[in-house]
Amino acid sequence: MRRRGFITLAGAAAAWPLAARAQQGERMRRVAVLISVDNPEARANHAAFVQSLKQLGWVDGQNVRIEARWADGTASVIRNNATELLALAPDAVVVSGNNSMGALLQATRTVPIVFAQVADPVGSGFVKTMARPGGNATGFVQFDYSLSVKWPELLKQIAPNVTRAAVLRDANIPAGIGQFAIIQAMAPSLGLEVSAINELDADNLERDVMDFAASPSGGLIVTASALSVSHLDLIIALAAKYKLPAVYYRRYYVDRGGLISYGYDVFQQFRGAADYVDRILKGAKPAELPVQAPNKYDLVINLKTAKALGLAVPPALIARADEVIE
Repeated sequence: MRRRGFITLAGAAAAWPLAARAQQGERMRRVAVLISVDNPEARANHAAFVQSLKQLGWVDGQNVRIEARWADGTASVIRNNATELLALAPDAVVVSGNNSMGALLQATRTVPIVFAQVADPVGSGFVKTMARPGGNATGFVQFDYSLSVKWPELLKQIAPNVTRAAVLRDANIPAGIGQFAIIQAMAPSLGLEVSAINELDADNLERDVMDFAASPSGGLIVTASALSVSHLDLIIALAAKYKLPAVYYRRYYVDRGGLISYGYDVFQQFRGAADYVDRILKGAKPAELPVQAPNKYDLVINLKTAKALGLAVPPALIARADEVIE
């Protein structure tokens, strides 16, 4: 009995190192995350990605190591972060925003990239086509440029007396040029005169908004860019200070006191990015994964802000809203 027990114990002892060695032999995968801005919303997006990846079986610190870098919306910091992350030899990179995407593709054409919150990836040269990206990148489009038509329309619906609109945009990225072009083409049919405010830094932004507000009947349209996110609180504060009705492309502006927004579900983009990273880590190629566009857009209205601006929101607009903040 003792001999058989010894043999059983010895067999188990011999098997344990083999199992341990097999487990240790599984290579720790590395995923890099490059985000253009650092604020609570960007952190929440990153958390949604990490949680979704965990639900797919990839746990940070166990079988995958997730390395994130944050910027302030400026091109030089984004480029440095991209270089630093690629030096870690990641198996895949998740990137948020056109600025970061452009910097990353300049640095590598081989490392698999999954993007989120990118406008017009085909026109920007990031992928060949939506259905067949063709290179080392694929991901999720934040909107088609045609969505930009909705913002001046909503501005006129919620504030009919507005005849002038300042469009806040980043003129250094294709998305800033494209969004403004669509709004500018649409404006005359709505009786709007539009001008651009190019977001450079907080001081210039505040001065330009103040100058614009010196004439009556003005409103703001805030387009998608990393800089607009960096200046989020300032933009909302300036709109309130100068009594300017403002339309935003993302709901979190409205959550923090903005008037009205029409845009995509951000968390959906990062949940989708986690799914694509999971597929890439299991052997899929970005060129084989189609670029996806949002299938739902949300209209959110802040009635408290409307009241502070002296606006009576049309009942039909309220009825269309996905959420009304009171």
